Amino acid sequence: MTSDIIRYLVLVAVFASVFLLMQMVLQASIQGGVHAGAINRRLKLIARGADRQEIIGFLRKNDPLQLSDEGGPWGKLYLSFRRNLMMASIPYTAAQVAIAMGVIFAGLILLVAFLAWNANYPMSSGVIQIIVAFAAATAIGVPVMIVSFLAQRRRKRMQEQFPVALDIFVRALRSGHPIAGAMELLTQEMEDPIGSAFGLVSDEVAYGAELTDSLDDMAERWDLDDIRMFVVSLSVQNETGGNLAEILDNLSKVVRERASLYLKVRALSSEGRMTGWLLTGLPIFTFVMLFISSPDFYLGVARDPIFYIGFPAMLVWYAIGVVAIRKMVNLKV
Repeated sequence: MTSDIIRYLVLVAVFASVFLLMQMVLQASIQGGVHAGAINRRLKLIARGADRQEIIGFLRKNDPLQLSDEGGPWGKLYLSFRRNLMMASIPYTAAQVAIAMGVIFAGLILLVAFLAWNANYPMSSGVIQIIVAFAAATAIGVPVMIVSFLAQRRRKRMQEQFPVALDIFVRALRSGHPIAGAMELLTQEMEDPIGSAFGLVSDEVAYGAELTDSLDDMAERWDLDDIRMFVVSLSVQNETGGNLAEILDNLSKVVRERASLYLKVRALSSEGRMTGWLLTGLPIFTFVMLFISSPDFYLGVARDPIFYIGFPAMLVWYAIGVVAIRKMVNLKV
């Protein structure tokens, strides 16, 4: 009887020891994961030994401000593409991404043309149109939509972080920190994307740039009106004086009220925006998946003479519809 009690006590002690050990390991791993997630990309580069110039070059890899707006429609499209790559934090330049899409586009044309010729489909004008459209949708259309989705998600995250950053900035000023010290606090305490964005401003100021100019560039880079109001507040305070902490505290309240109104507008327009996304992206994904699963669905009718005119006309109407939908759902608040 005594030996059984001792055995049970030993088993309970072993179980308790293993349980406590696992709790300690799990708690340490969770805390380590939270700490690692709180470090933004700029701080990770600093931890690896990168200098300021290298960090600035990395964070401004796809900076849209390096291009002029006088490039016509194609220049504006390229500018928007660079901005989306920057906001999506793609670790490649716009030229590298464009070259990769071009290579994939040409490779898909050659591959699909060879497979169609091997399947005894004549290389008529309609078949060539279908092959080029499939290659363009796969190599250009789908990647551009994915990059745009990632960019808008990070931009939305930037908008959500900005009022919190303003609160941290105001508290730092009220506790006696100068503007540069409050800015440095943001770079250390905020996650991406706003942590690295303010870190880039801090590095530019360290190289001699004006604070308001660097913040204005950040606002133009992300195309955010909230940051533009922040820059105007700093500029007015520098020229006229006043309590900067109180000004920014009021600005934080305005930004939050504006964000609340923006969310109400988005809720009321959610049906139209979802319809726009479906009418824009669903035809491309459907065309790509259907052509991959059943190419004869398109290639079988591509030899019809009416297809030579009908298919390009359909693409033109699709482009007109996309532009019209974007103008209708692009609501400004």
